[in-house]
Amino acid sequence: MNIGYACLTLGIREADFRSCMKKNANDEKLIELIAYNLNSLENIIEYNIRNQIILFRISSDLIPFGSSPVNRLPWWDLFEDQFIRIGKKLKTGGIRVSMHPGQYTVLNSPDEFVVAKAIDDLVYHGRVLDSLCTNTENKIILHIGGVYGDKEQAIRRFEVNYRKLDLSIKRRLVIENDDKSYTTSDALRIGTKLGIPVVFDHLHHWVNPCEGVRANTSSGKLVTDDGYWIEESGKTWRNEDGRQKIHYSQQDTGKRPGSHSSTIYTDEFLSFFQKVKTKDIDIMLEVKDKNLSAVKCRNLISTQKEIKDLELEWSRYKYAVLEHSPSRYKEIRTLLRQKSGYPATEFYQILEESMKQEPNTGNSINAGQHVWGYFRDIATEQEKINFLNSVEECQLGKSDGKKMKRLLWKLTQKYREPYLLNSYYFMM
Repeated sequence: MNIGYACLTLGIREADFRSCMKKNANDEKLIELIAYNLNSLENIIEYNIRNQIILFRISSDLIPFGSSPVNRLPWWDLFEDQFIRIGKKLKTGGIRVSMHPGQYTVLNSPDEFVVAKAIDDLVYHGRVLDSLCTNTENKIILHIGGVYGDKEQAIRRFEVNYRKLDLSIKRRLVIENDDKSYTTSDALRIGTKLGIPVVFDHLHHWVNPCEGVRANTSSGKLVTDDGYWIEESGKTWRNEDGRQKIHYSQQDTGKRPGSHSSTIYTDEFLSFFQKVKTKDIDIMLEVKDKNLSAVKCRNLISTQKEIKDLELEWSRYKYAVLEHSPSRYKEIRTLLRQKSGYPATEFYQILEESMKQEPNTGNSINAGQHVWGYFRDIATEQEKINFLNSVEECQLGKSDGKKMKRLLWKLTQKYREPYLLNSYYFMM
C-alpha cells in the first residue's frame, strides 16, 4: 500500500509555486515563473524520493495560465529538457503522479463555452503528464460536475462530452464521487458504462452517502461501509490503469462538512485502514499538513518497523512538541528509549495530543532557548542582544513569541544549521 499527498510540500525550501496577475502575464514573466515552478517540482520529487513517498499529486498551478490563451508559449518545448529530467527522476524513484483540475473544469455544463474551456484544461493537464513521459497509470482526476436541475440529463451531457475527448486524455481520466451531487454509486454507474476508473473518496462518501443503494446481500440492507465501496470501485480499474487509487481525508470538526482536517489522526486512520480489504492500493491523503501526514501514515502501517524512522520523525517534531507541551515531550523521549520496539501508534498519539495544547509564554520561551543553544557560541553580539530582547518582550507580554521564532529562523538560515532547517518548530 502506498501513501501520498497533494500539491504542496511543507518544511522544505524552494518548493512553492508562483503565479502572477493576468495583466502582468507577458512571455518574459511566464518563462520566469515556469522555470521557478519546475525547479520547485524537481525539489519536491527529490524530497519524496529521500522520504520514500511514491505517490504525489502535481499542482495544477505548475504552468501559470496553462490552459488559457493568456499563455501562448510552447512551454512543453521550451522546457523539454527539464521535463524529461524530472520524468526520469519519477521513473527512477518509482513515483506515480496525478493531477486534479479544479472546480471550474466542468465537462457536463449546459454552457458550451464552459465545456470547451474544460476540455482545454484537460488537454493542458494531459500535456504536463505527457511532457514528463509518464504512462497511463498516472491519472487526471475529475469530478462529474453539476446537476443543473436535472441529474439524468447532466449525466447524459457528461457522457456525450466525454466521448469528444482525445484518446490520450480518456486513457488518463478517472472520476470520483463528490460531497454534494454525485455519490459513489453514481460515479460507479457512469464509470462502468464509459469504461472510466472510479476513485473512491472517503470523506465525500461520508458527507454524501449512497442513499437508497442496497448491496446484493441476503439482508438487503443499505451499505455505506467503506470497504464495500472501495472493493466495488476497484472493479473499474484495468491493468493499464495501474493500482486502484482512493482518496482519504478526515473531517475538520470545526468547519462545514467536507472540510479537510489539519492532520490525519492516528486512531481514525488505523480504523479506516482495517476496513480496506486489499492492501494493493494507493491512498492519496487530502489534508492540510500534506507530507507530514503522509510520512506519519506510512510509518503507522509500515511492515519494516524500524525505530530509526520514529527517531528521525522525533528530530523534526521535538522543539514543536516542547513548545506546546513539555510533559508530552518527556513522554516521547521515554517512549523512544525502548530501542527494541516500534511504538509508532503511541508515538503519534502523544504527538497529536501535544499539538492540541496551545503554547503558553513559559513553554514558548523554554523551546526558544533550546533552539537558541545552536547559536549561542557563534552568534554576533548584536544577535545575542536581539534574542535576549525578544525573550524579555515575551516575559512582559509585549509579544506572543512569534518575533522570537522569526529571529531564530533567520539565524537558522544564516548559519545553515541542518538540524533546525529540517525542524517543524518553525511551521507549528
